[in-house]
Amino acid sequence: MKKLALALSVGAASLLSVGALTVPTVAQAQPVVIQVAPPPPRSERVPPPRRGYVWAPGHYEWRGGRHVWTRGVWVRARPGYAYRAPEWREEGGRWQYNAGRWDRDGDGVPNRYDRRPNNPNRN
Repeated sequence: MKKLALALSVGAASLLSVGALTVPTVAQAQPVVIQVAPPPPRSERVPPPRRGYVWAPGHYEWRGGRHVWTRGVWVRARPGYAYRAPEWREEGGRWQYNAGRWDRDGDGVPNRYDRRPNNPNRN
């Protein structure tokens, strides 16, 4: 009986240790920073407004070592949030891509980095 209990506990411990190694972790999105400027935005027909949706304009993304155009789409609106479109920003000759995101207080700072995201006394 002791041998069976010992075998079961060793088996359970080995399964738990293997499970701990294979548990996927949440990957944090790394910003895309490149040396190549994006092409000028394409002209895009913006469809008429839709109730309950926000238009996310088309933009260039960096995929496979080159700029790839992504067409604009309708995104379901989130009450109390402002949508910030994707953008490329130049800093020191390098281009950084900021993905589209939702901002609660409209100050342009992503809420996860904002120390006071709901400050009513901001501009």
